[in-house]
Amino acid sequence: MRFPSAALVAGLIVGVTVGGCAPLRSHQGYVIDADLVNSVQPGVDTRQSVAQVLGQPSVSGQFAPDGQGDWYYIARDSRNYGFQTPRVKSQITIQISFDPAGNVTAIRRGDVSQVASINPYGKSTPTLGRQRGFFQDLFGNIGTVGAAGGGGPGGGGANGGGRTNP
Repeated sequence: MRFPSAALVAGLIVGVTVGGCAPLRSHQGYVIDADLVNSVQPGVDTRQSVAQVLGQPSVSGQFAPDGQGDWYYIARDSRNYGFQTPRVKSQITIQISFDPAGNVTAIRRGDVSQVASINPYGKSTPTLGRQRGFFQDLFGNIGTVGAAGGGGPGGGGANGGGRTNP
């Protein structure tokens, strides 16, 4: 049996290492067809015709009365290496506005410049109140079961679950 040469082993290691550093690309959201989007015209189309041509929106506006909010079609392409957080490379947002009768009034297009980058505060959300450790969480309720309502976990009082004894 022959052992592989050191050059072959080194080549395999380099190949696996470089392969692990290849960028991961992903697409999220709506797949935009420019011809279909351009066929939607303000003053001509309605909610129903937009839904037939483009499908249901990625997000619909929630703050207009009676569900008359804008429709948003969002397409995003991201890229990352290994286990890094994905970074937005491109984003297209199409906002379609409607009047109260359901007719299209405006179509706006947005891009990656409108993407907001937020940084959460640490790994947990700060809350008011006391800080409890592992052992307080684990053993903190010992002796408190049934103390407030009496009668144990069922809360039925001293007569065993709310039944009356004959």
